[in-house]
Amino acid sequence: MARIRIPSTVVILLVTVQTGFLLFMYARYSSFMSHSEEKPAQVHILILSSWRSGSSFVGQLFSQHPSVFYLMEPAWHVWVKMYQNSAKVLHMAVRDLVRSVFLCDMSVFDAYMPWKKNLSDLFQWAVSRALCSAPACDSFQRTDITSEMACKTLCGRYPFGKVEEACKTYSHVVIKEVRFFDLKVLYPLLTDPSLNLKIIHLVRDPRAVVKSREELAKALARDNGIVLNTNGTKVEDSKYKVMQEICRSHVQIYETATQKPPNFLKDRYLMIRFEDLVRDPLAEISEMYKFADLSLTPILKSWIYNITHGEGPGKKKEAFKITSRDAVSVSQAWRNVLPFQKIKKIQEVCKGALNMLGYQMVDSEKEQKDLSLDLVLPRRQNQFSWSSFNSK
Repeated sequence: MARIRIPSTVVILLVTVQTGFLLFMYARYSSFMSHSEEKPAQVHILILSSWRSGSSFVGQLFSQHPSVFYLMEPAWHVWVKMYQNSAKVLHMAVRDLVRSVFLCDMSVFDAYMPWKKNLSDLFQWAVSRALCSAPACDSFQRTDITSEMACKTLCGRYPFGKVEEACKTYSHVVIKEVRFFDLKVLYPLLTDPSLNLKIIHLVRDPRAVVKSREELAKALARDNGIVLNTNGTKVEDSKYKVMQEICRSHVQIYETATQKPPNFLKDRYLMIRFEDLVRDPLAEISEMYKFADLSLTPILKSWIYNITHGEGPGKKKEAFKITSRDAVSVSQAWRNVLPFQKIKKIQEVCKGALNMLGYQMVDSEKEQKDLSLDLVLPRRQNQFSWSSFNSK
């Protein structure tokens, strides 16, 4: 049988061509993979909290930043429209709405709002600096510190379409929401490649939360009914059943994020205590901004100092407004206002949350009234680290 002899130069040429082709294909594959793994242009921040925990204040810390498009509790529209359902049932609708807002797709509100809409049809729209400045409204500059009252007066008649137009011009989209009770509900958003989602989990001493909630019992009655699944009936939380669910949710969220969490949560979860925030605002806010890839401006520093160093605790009619107050006094007010028997009941239903989040319980009225006794324990910042988790 005759052998075919191929010159060595041809062999070398074929090998070279083949190698070149393989390198070309690998380069294309690597380019595709790196492109597909690139983070979206915008950063998405979800401030996750519960009613009367200082979340409106934290929301404003982001809202007033010139790089942030902020909305306060857009899921309010879902709960108002579908109030006969339970919070658990509404989780999915709320999650879908939040995702759409993060992607600046405001058509999601069509199911919950009038056909012909203005900015003023959006819940608490005027607390959003982004909706009070261009391109949403021409009355303020992005670097201005805006007020809710001025915004309502000047910007309410602008068309709703400006919300989406404005959202697309910002590097950060921030949403404050109090209607999630389970971190796992958010897993599809955390793994969504079109989102670059980070979560700031804001907690507050449950005893302080109850004191604040009781001042606004009627305003919270419908939400209470949804939490307790009363088929649309409003409920006043006299037996602290809602508070028990809130405390349970904080424990669930914190445990899920810190005890054997999935890898996709790495560097995407930050827990902040309201009490730490009001004691050392600039340090805590700097930590939140670093987490969110934002910088603290001189104008914001000045505003933050003024807003946290007012005189007195603020008035009841200002409960949903951000005004200058003595923030530390606000955080301690429950110790002088709530009867000890009521505090004992709250401590019973929220014992797990108090222990896990670092709040000292009181055993007597004397301890309660003794303001020299610090009930906010040092944060155990090193109790969880990704390096120790990954090495297991």
